[in-house]
Amino acid sequence: MNSSKSAIISPSKFSDRVEKVDLRSIFPFWGVNQVSKLRVLLIAAAVAFTGAVSADHKSDHKVKERTAPTGKIYRAGDDVPVAKPAVVEASGPRDGVTIYDQKCAMCHTAGVAGAPKFADAAAWTDRIGKGEETLNMNAINGIGAMPPKGGCADCSDDEIKAAVTHMLGALN
Repeated sequence: MNSSKSAIISPSKFSDRVEKVDLRSIFPFWGVNQVSKLRVLLIAAAVAFTGAVSADHKSDHKVKERTAPTGKIYRAGDDVPVAKPAVVEASGPRDGVTIYDQKCAMCHTAGVAGAPKFADAAAWTDRIGKGEETLNMNAINGIGAMPPKGGCADCSDDEIKAAVTHMLGALN
């Protein structure tokens, strides 16, 4: 291969080659008039095809589809469809470790907003002095920045008490 010629055609060289193509070189048996007619025919076909594709958005069914109401207004006496509530299958009560890991650890691992850190005896000393029943009631009803049940809306009171027991057990 000659080093002055490259096998890769750069975009600028490619466009130069395309501009130099003459339809008469492709169809040498046609005269100037036929080549001009072919150009007109190709341009007309391109315009017609483009118009046919873009005109579909103006069709009646497409306009109705785009402008259709997104909801429905119901009046007294109408048969209103009712959404069925999501079914949550309870797998039984969860243990304290599971509740702590899924719900409590977010705050009690890092001590967020003054939450006593897990297994930090110094942080729990004053709280333990008030008794386990007080700890349970504060966990269930919320205290300070902690919302009721620590934000665990699907936790039962017994599950919250089990989580408190788990946290206290880590102090021993």
